[in-house]
Amino acid sequence: MSWLSREEPQDCLECPADVEMTIVPRTVDIGNFEVHRALPFHARRLVGPFIFWDQMGPGHFPGGKGVDVRPHPHIGLSTVTYLFDGSLDHKDSLGNDQRIVPGDVNLMRAGRGIVHSERTGTDVRSRPSALSGIQSWLAQPKTGEEGPPAFVQVKAAEIPFFEADGISIHLILGEFQNYRSPVPTQWETLYAIVKMSKGASMDIPGTTEERALYLAEGRIEIGGIECGNRRLMLVLRPGRNVPVKAVDEASLILLGGAAMDGPRYIWWNFVSSSVDRIRQAAADWKSGKFAIVPGDEKEFIPLPDLPFPNP
Repeated sequence: MSWLSREEPQDCLECPADVEMTIVPRTVDIGNFEVHRALPFHARRLVGPFIFWDQMGPGHFPGGKGVDVRPHPHIGLSTVTYLFDGSLDHKDSLGNDQRIVPGDVNLMRAGRGIVHSERTGTDVRSRPSALSGIQSWLAQPKTGEEGPPAFVQVKAAEIPFFEADGISIHLILGEFQNYRSPVPTQWETLYAIVKMSKGASMDIPGTTEERALYLAEGRIEIGGIECGNRRLMLVLRPGRNVPVKAVDEASLILLGGAAMDGPRYIWWNFVSSSVDRIRQAAADWKSGKFAIVPGDEKEFIPLPDLPFPNP
């Protein structure tokens, strides 16, 4: 899923010593539904493999309404969808037809090319509904950019969950505190949903090369400095163990991984280490060379009129 915009977030707050950069997501209102985009940021394109980060909602729809993201293409990235509330129906050009519900992890690997749609189900539209969650994109390593597309759905019961001392963690991707997520990744990646009770504290180890904290709700303290804005991405300085304390009940997400194997370009729904490859993908979508989505063939998102990135 993506909501296209020519703009990027422009605001940055003063940072605690352990924080390299603070990003205030830009808010996009799409018909009574808000999306808060932290990545890409004009001064920070990647955190580990994460190149795109959207908080969807929380949003509410009256009966008869919902999300309709028409079929659109991707290359060179993996989408990761995780919902806190509501549901989305995913269909793709591989023939997958899957409802995403809270706690499940939906990973779609684009490789050399895939097309998908995401919509609120017809049955769900029969009544008022809600939607809240995170959609992120992982840049694929150069060895995987032109690999075959793939799709993985991991149920909530299979996602590691652990708690202690007022802190609970769902480990979406990677390894953390001797736990490992079963969701397959192509690059060293860390993604954990963290809930902290008021007064709880934890150390974010410096073993992961690039890390950020996304503060969804509540207030936390880092190095004695309070970070209290809701929806805030804090990019942590590398190599440091960073102590975090919850000033009040807080919901945050730890994300990151190893630095990517070279720069990445992002244009519309395409990610690649090559601008020429993005141009080719754009031409292929315009000329109808991508595969169709079975069961959702009647609509598509047309190619936007946007300047290509400079190599």
